[in-house]
Amino acid sequence: MQINTQNAICRLLQINFPIIQGGMVWVSGWKLASAVSNAGALGVIGAGSMHPDNLRHHIQSCKQTTQNPYAVNIPLLYPEMDALIEIIIQEKVPIVITSAGSPAKYTAIFKANGCKVLHVVSSAAFAKKAEAAGVDAVIAEGFEAGGHNGREETTTLVLVPLVVASVNIPVVAAGGIGSGAQMAAAIALGAQGVQMGSKFICTHEASAHRNFQEKILQAGEGETQLCMKNYVPVRLLKNAFYQQVQTLENTGATKEQLVQLLGKGRAKKGMFLGDVVEGELEVGQIAASIQNIVPAAKVVQDTWQEFQQTLHKLTNHLL
Repeated sequence: MQINTQNAICRLLQINFPIIQGGMVWVSGWKLASAVSNAGALGVIGAGSMHPDNLRHHIQSCKQTTQNPYAVNIPLLYPEMDALIEIIIQEKVPIVITSAGSPAKYTAIFKANGCKVLHVVSSAAFAKKAEAAGVDAVIAEGFEAGGHNGREETTTLVLVPLVVASVNIPVVAAGGIGSGAQMAAAIALGAQGVQMGSKFICTHEASAHRNFQEKILQAGEGETQLCMKNYVPVRLLKNAFYQQVQTLENTGATKEQLVQLLGKGRAKKGMFLGDVVEGELEVGQIAASIQNIVPAAKVVQDTWQEFQQTLHKLTNHLL
C-alpha cells in the first residue's frame, strides 16, 4: 500500500488517506475494519461491546483479511481492561485508540509493547493531559458525534483549533464529519486527519442491524439528541427509548433511575439486534445526510475524492 508521507497522520499510522473509521460498539467488527484498511484508510475494531475472547477473534480475523495497519478502540472504563490489554499485546495490534477515561495509566504499557496510541478528547485541557501521558496523537471530537460524548457541548468547529493550539502532536478531527467537504474544513482548522463514525454505520461490512441502518436513512435534521449528561453523555437517535430517557431527565431523574432504565444490553438490542423502538440507537448529527448503504471502500474513496475537489474549488474560485 502506498503511504502518504506528506501527511503527519499518514506517516504515523502508515496509511494512504488520513481517514480513521470510528470504533463504534456493535458496529465496528473485523469485517468493517479490514475493509476500511484495505481501502487505504485506518480500520478500527470497536472493543467496547466485546468480551476478551470475542476481541481476540476479531483481531485475528482482521489480520487474516488485511495486510494493512488497523486499530482497536477501547473505552478505558471497560471492566475487563487488563484482559483486553493482554490480548492486544499478545496479538501485536499496531495501533490503539483509547477513549472514555484518562490515558495516563495505560499509554506507557501500550507504547512499551510497540503500539501507536491515539486518545479521544473533548477539550483542549484533556488534550494537554493526553499529550503529557505520551500519546502519539489526539482525536478532538465535537459534540455533534454519535455515542458517548463530552459534557461541554463544544462543537467540532470550535474544538479543533483550540486543541491544535494547545498541543504539539498531530490532531485528528471528529464529530459531524461525513464528507470530503467537511474533511476539508477540518484540515483548514489545523487537523491532520479526520475520524468518521456514523457514515460507516451504513455500509455493507458494518455489523449494525439493517433495521438500525434503515432508521438512519430515514432520519432528518434534529432527530438526534445528546442525553444523560448527568450520568454518561450519549447522543441518541430519537425513538421510544429516547423519549423514556427524556421523560425521566425532565422530571429530575437520579443516576440510579437512569441506570435502571438502561439495564443491560440496551445498545445491543437496538444497534445489533434491530429493535429500533426500545433499543438504544447511537449515531451522530450527520445521520440526516446519509442516504444510502454502500461498501466501506466507497465511503473512503468518495470522501477523499470530494476532499480533493473541494480544495481545487477553493483554490480556483475563492482565492
